[in-house]
Amino acid sequence: MRMMLVGAGAVGECILKVLKKRDPQRRWLSYVLIADYSLKRAEEVKEHLKQGGPCGFRMETVRADAREKEKLLGLMQEHSIDFVMDAASPFVSNFIFDAAFEAGADYGNMGTWSVPKDEPAFGIGFEGSYLEPMTKYNFDRHEAWRRKEQTALICLGIDPGVVNVFAKYAAEYLFDELLELHVKDGGNLRRPEAGKDEVTFGFNVWTVLDEVMNPNAEWDRDRGFLLEDAFAGEEEFRMPEPFGINRLVKVEHEEVVTLPRYLGKYGLQKASFKIALDENLLNALKVINALGLRSLHPVEAGGVRVIPRDVVAACAPQPRDLGTEMTGGMCVGVHCIGVREGRKKEYFIYQPFDNQESMKTWGMQAVVAQTGFGAALGIELLGKGIWREAGVYSPEYFPSRPFLDLMREAGLEYVVEER
Repeated sequence: MRMMLVGAGAVGECILKVLKKRDPQRRWLSYVLIADYSLKRAEEVKEHLKQGGPCGFRMETVRADAREKEKLLGLMQEHSIDFVMDAASPFVSNFIFDAAFEAGADYGNMGTWSVPKDEPAFGIGFEGSYLEPMTKYNFDRHEAWRRKEQTALICLGIDPGVVNVFAKYAAEYLFDELLELHVKDGGNLRRPEAGKDEVTFGFNVWTVLDEVMNPNAEWDRDRGFLLEDAFAGEEEFRMPEPFGINRLVKVEHEEVVTLPRYLGKYGLQKASFKIALDENLLNALKVINALGLRSLHPVEAGGVRVIPRDVVAACAPQPRDLGTEMTGGMCVGVHCIGVREGRKKEYFIYQPFDNQESMKTWGMQAVVAQTGFGAALGIELLGKGIWREAGVYSPEYFPSRPFLDLMREAGLEYVVEER
């Protein structure tokens, strides 16, 4: 495999660190082109990869603006790329997706782009709240990818990603009929030294401003998709020890679309996604939204045209810089409800990820490493030809066992807890 990594942020770097460890002999990954808007950052990632021993795959770096599809296409063709991993901000994902298609390469990403309406009409169906719902751009092109015999594997991280595999495992092995799937993203990650008013973004700032504040959705087989305003559906959920009770809210997330798409045949009736958000972050997001600072529409300030969301993303503390200040860890899983041998059964299948261990092993905070690890294992399955079929898919389309076997082999813990 000759891979182009578009986006050399913290998660992109983590993906490469995991791949370096997974394929030291270049059995299936021979080359990586590290592309980023900042050539300096791409070079920095390359140097990090050289530390701690030789790297199996050969690396080169290049500056690339992911909004310039034709230039991306040229780079893919020039470097004979046959797989593109999109680790850039979601707003450029469609450009990268299309460039990979035209280059004849396979493609992977960790999330998709959506376009909400400026004045959403909440209620049943995406039509009143979105100009373009999450995953639609990709799935609408499934037949075109299938005809060209290329594979696009979207939503490949931790959530979406690993949790989708957990859900497929539950459908395949734990139930006769799978009725409900509820993704829960939480934990007990904290910054003990943070001031009482400090705001911490646990993952990509731009993405937080996007998915947390967008209209959120849950799915019901009879009613369809229910769209609500930000912070809807607050609940308290008991995470396994040591994570304790987490207060969760709904946010926009792809699992709510992909789980019904592929697991409806197992009897699925309901699907939702909820995440735990720090109180300071919640308050900050409300203020940012009220002031119009998450807008994508340019404004003029001192004679300069700027996009408000870009300014916030640039000024906020970056997740990759906060790892050493954090204690605790992440707990991401899926609450599965169904029927087995005529009896109702419930399981919580989850992945715990300790921040101190993550910093020690990968040099990255838990949220970043957890996401990158999930993506890297999916890339490995694609590179080995185990998860490969022409078309556009998310992880739960494929058999769950190969991914779970890789998790065990790689030392990535997961737990199946009966409730």
